[in-house]
Amino acid sequence: MGKEEIKYLPDAPVPLKKALAEDREEDCLPCRAIGSAAFIGLGIYTLFSGRSQLRVQEAAILKSGTRWGIGARRLGIHGIAATLVGLGIYRMVM
Repeated sequence: MGKEEIKYLPDAPVPLKKALAEDREEDCLPCRAIGSAAFIGLGIYTLFSGRSQLRVQEAAILKSGTRWGIGARRLGIHGIAATLVGLGIYRMVM
């Protein structure tokens, strides 16, 4: 038997750099467009839906005297929406 170079054994783990390179090759443009549009759309929907629900429930929330007021809830909604839109942009460019 001569010296044969065995690149990868069937049960051996694939190196991370190779796996990422293969994954990038499989990521087609329509897949990226649909994925990014879904994240951005979900972020925009979360923002508008959450703000309208807060507007409707604002009196009840203020009346209940909870520890977390309107400001913290607005911050949460804006944070989730910004995260989803950011994920959509990341999906689009990466």
